Amino acid sequence: MRIRFGLVAAGLVLLSAAGFALREAWPWTRLTPPEPPVPPIREWVTPDTVRPGESLGEVVARHGVGGAELPRLIELLGIDPRRIRAGFEMKFGHHDSIEGALAIIVRTRPDEETTVRREGAGWVGSRRAVRWEVAVDRVTGQIESSLSAALEDAVTSPPMPGDERVRLAWDLADVLAWQVDFTRDLQPNDRFAVIVERHTGEQGETRLGNILASELEVGGRKLTAYRFETQPGQAEYFDGNGVSLRRAFLRAPVEFRRVASGFARARHHPILRVWRRHEGVDYAAAAGTPVLAAGDGTVQTADWSGGYGRMIELRHRNGISTRYGHLLRFGKGIRPGARVSQGAVIGFVGSSGLATAAHLHYEFREHGAARDPSRVDLGDGEPVPSALLAGFRLERDRLRQLLFPAPPALRTIAAARE
Repeated sequence: MRIRFGLVAAGLVLLSAAGFALREAWPWTRLTPPEPPVPPIREWVTPDTVRPGESLGEVVARHGVGGAELPRLIELLGIDPRRIRAGFEMKFGHHDSIEGALAIIVRTRPDEETTVRREGAGWVGSRRAVRWEVAVDRVTGQIESSLSAALEDAVTSPPMPGDERVRLAWDLADVLAWQVDFTRDLQPNDRFAVIVERHTGEQGETRLGNILASELEVGGRKLTAYRFETQPGQAEYFDGNGVSLRRAFLRAPVEFRRVASGFARARHHPILRVWRRHEGVDYAAAAGTPVLAAGDGTVQTADWSGGYGRMIELRHRNGISTRYGHLLRFGKGIRPGARVSQGAVIGFVGSSGLATAAHLHYEFREHGAARDPSRVDLGDGEPVPSALLAGFRLERDRLRQLLFPAPPALRTIAAARE
């Protein structure tokens, strides 16, 4: 009896529930299911680099930017897409509500960052200065075979990457280019010391700056160089007495690997197979290496010249002329009558004319007569203007202390005396 009553009661409950469900009327308050959480809107930046063999258009397409927009982006960024190389860094800003990148950020110069951002159907650009912190690195060493090898072995703090050591070797050679022939003058046990700026960017990237001071001991001679601004933004290197290291002519007008052939009254020509005068110096260098004007002057010739191949002849003051032969091509704007400044790129190393390999044939002529470029008088340097001499001496002494800091014990004694 009890079992039958229970079954009847359960049936009544089910019938009632079905009735309520059909009428969507419930005798109790029905709980509303919670709304699913709304994901927050994201905005993020994706770094990217140009891959080998990739164009700028392919990079921006990877971030949803159409090719039709590329000309405007190039204009705003101020970059030449033909000069973009693998490894070029870019940043792309994205937003959940926008398809494709909404911003592109590029370091257009070491001290400048350019941002282009979508606004409506177009793009607008802006630039900002990049902050760099400047510190000083000190590097010392002993030369056994070459300056570059000595710099590779030098212990530095902080550690200096290999590419920076190579650059420092070239920069130091440039500073002392008028005083030292680095292919002939250096001897084992010569020593060097140099202080150079180190710039650290906002994201921890580093780069070398200017050499501030150096001392190179060559065969018992001590050659010093101190950087000093004679005008705002215009600096030169001077010796300890305030005389400019700059001379009227460069010792060598190209960054070379070695001297392939020197000035000689008689040399067996490698192609003609005859003995003849060699009225210049051959500097072995990679094809395409920039060739610099040895001094201020005017282009007299820039043309094909027989065995010289593509040759440039510059006319300087006091009856002096210089020749640059076997060039791959001429520099921009190099034509007869054009004026050039010392150190300007006038051409590029090649092997045109009677040449067996890439090199620069360089001649120094005085009133038409060939002179040995390694032995000519390069001229005198200008002194620091008298009005700036006191300031130079203060800067020289400051840099000297950085170049050769006193040992800790001597600093303690000096402090006690004060």
